[in-house]
Amino acid sequence: MALQRLRTRLLLVSTVAYCCVATVSNSTPDLVHSAAAIEDWIINIRRELHMYPELMFQEEKTSAKIRSILDSLKISYQYPVAKTGIVATIGSGSPVVALRSDIDALPILEETGFEFSSKSAGVMHACGHDAHMSMLLGAARMLKERESSLQGTVKFLFQPAEEGGAGGDVMVKEGALEGVDAAFGLHVWPTLPSGVVGTRPGTIMAGSLVFKATFAGAGGHAAMPHLTRDPVVAASSTVVSLQSLVGRNVSPFSSAVVSVTRVWTEEEGSIGAWNVIPHVAHIGGTVRATTDEDMAYLKARIEEIVDSQAKAMGCEGSVDWMLDHHPYYPPVVNDKDAASFVSSVASKVFGADMVDPNVEATMAGEDFAFIARKVQSAFTFLGIRNETAGSVHGLHTAKFTMDESALKKGAALHAILATEFLRNKGLGLSTGGRRDEL
Repeated sequence: MALQRLRTRLLLVSTVAYCCVATVSNSTPDLVHSAAAIEDWIINIRRELHMYPELMFQEEKTSAKIRSILDSLKISYQYPVAKTGIVATIGSGSPVVALRSDIDALPILEETGFEFSSKSAGVMHACGHDAHMSMLLGAARMLKERESSLQGTVKFLFQPAEEGGAGGDVMVKEGALEGVDAAFGLHVWPTLPSGVVGTRPGTIMAGSLVFKATFAGAGGHAAMPHLTRDPVVAASSTVVSLQSLVGRNVSPFSSAVVSVTRVWTEEEGSIGAWNVIPHVAHIGGTVRATTDEDMAYLKARIEEIVDSQAKAMGCEGSVDWMLDHHPYYPPVVNDKDAASFVSSVASKVFGADMVDPNVEATMAGEDFAFIARKVQSAFTFLGIRNETAGSVHGLHTAKFTMDESALKKGAALHAILATEFLRNKGLGLSTGGRRDEL
């Protein structure tokens, strides 16, 4: 029923007039057919990458595999960028468009049972980055075959450390976007029907922070709590207080999330005696907001609440935002013309009923945000939900899988966006070129 409602919505929004209507060349059907012709090649790459996942900034084998494929395709590249990242280049001259894929995996023990399941204990491609890499490599193969007809330059960004390490920020700082006029990113999305292309102007993904709050008190025998300063009660009252933080501090017309996901005492994972009040208690979680201003305000309020609740219980409270290990990810804000360009091109190629130009935004975070802050960009979701294929599990879960039939469509979309952007000399990006830092 939910999928039927979504398809009905797609039919309705397909009548919306796009503010930037791109003309599509006669070569685009050829790219769709070429992607279908190399489907097995794309799937095999995805499965091989899936078997050997690596955590952020440790993607040595993954990077080597990508480079070996680029070498076989005679595609030049710069390496290393951001430690393990790669910037490959096809074509020459301007304009310059960038296509991006993330390459790292998650610390999750896979439970899919596939023959190509992860062979790296406790590490899994549970967010589809293996699919992203294989689709981008498929696009690179097709565009290399057509390099002589490209009317500009395509850069392929294979970016490390999306899962918390802000690899996108590092790549930007190391010059990966030098000379780039626009950038496009693609993410497989298990809540959209397989093959549906979804994007939107403005904010499509939220800003993200993680936190750890510590409450230091004075422990003692649980039978004599009056002789202690109980950090567990301070932590517990803070968890309760945080539940009303968004509802009473953020405008109802904005979106934000504060989730406490961990509660522990002393050393994480240790279990002390049941009749002892500990000296220290901790809580941890995540904060999400759709603007930098709301994020800054929530951050200040959390620090105030932790401090006040700790003092009320005779304890000391502090908040560690862990920015060294989990930097702040700003919201992903799509340029309106770039998003409209994606929707217009995809509608003409795949049909308007397979495109949602105002897809529902998500409070998940993404470090494509750093790219979008540097150049005009659009981030896009590619649906992979297919109950027949078992592609129904959420991102970041041990049973996450995907409908591999969508991979050829993602590869074609990458290639078509690049060629059409170059052919139209940046059609739809009317405000022109690179952005200043925000």
